[in-house]
Amino acid sequence: MSHTAHIPSHRKPRRSASKLALRAGVAGGVLGTIAVAGAAGPANAEPVTETIEMPTLGSLETGAGLASAVAASAEASQQEALDQSLATQEDAALQKAAKEAKTARAEADRKAAAERAEKARLKAEQERQERLEAEARASRTSTRTQLTSTTSPSNEGGSRSDGGGSSSSGDSTTQAPTGSAAAIVAFARAQVGDSYVMGGTGPNSWDCSGLVQAAYRQANIDLPRISGDQSSMGTSVSLSNLQPGDILYWGSRSGSYHVAIYVGGGKYVGAQNPSTGVVERSLDWDTPSGAVRIL
Repeated sequence: MSHTAHIPSHRKPRRSASKLALRAGVAGGVLGTIAVAGAAGPANAEPVTETIEMPTLGSLETGAGLASAVAASAEASQQEALDQSLATQEDAALQKAAKEAKTARAEADRKAAAERAEKARLKAEQERQERLEAEARASRTSTRTQLTSTTSPSNEGGSRSDGGGSSSSGDSTTQAPTGSAAAIVAFARAQVGDSYVMGGTGPNSWDCSGLVQAAYRQANIDLPRISGDQSSMGTSVSLSNLQPGDILYWGSRSGSYHVAIYVGGGKYVGAQNPSTGVVERSLDWDTPSGAVRIL
């Protein structure tokens, strides 16, 4: 082999200066300790053939820092999870409150609409009732006018026997009611001045059939609730042959729209309408279509 040939080096790569210095310091400390121990031991002690490499200061510091970092990261993760849970709960509470408020508002709107519809219905019913009564009065007035204009002179001083006219002159001499009729009449007159309310059955507000039903209850007689059914009860009587306690009706007998109680003396008591309430009126004020007798 040529003396100039390249001979590969078998030496280990040199360590960095900082690492060598640190290891030298540690090794020096260890060797010094061993030397002191050897000097204090017996002379014939065997020489130390093994060395123990101690951990460097840098590795200890690195491990402690890593543990602290791991602990801090775990604490931060736990805090973030807690914050996220609280935020989720707050969002759920806000959504629930908004939903409940929306439901309550919808229910309030529904109730208000129902109340408005009911008021409108009652008003329309009252207006219809008043219109029917006004039309019936106008029709009967027209009929009476025509009958008066066609009546012969010989009949002018007599009583009217037609069902649509006023009661006969005998009404002024009718005796006071007695027995069941007296109880019915007294109750009806006691309610004069009370208010009229559609569907009212007392004790301080009535509609027409509610008053008649309550008056007849004083005589232990149960009548139907509706005016058309009440006028279908008993037997039909002419307006010239009325007795206290008879039921007067307006309209057809089986389909009357208004009823009242004849109290004698050519008068009746009835719950007329919201503007007048319960009144006592002469038959001539609003002549009924007919009458029925229950007693």
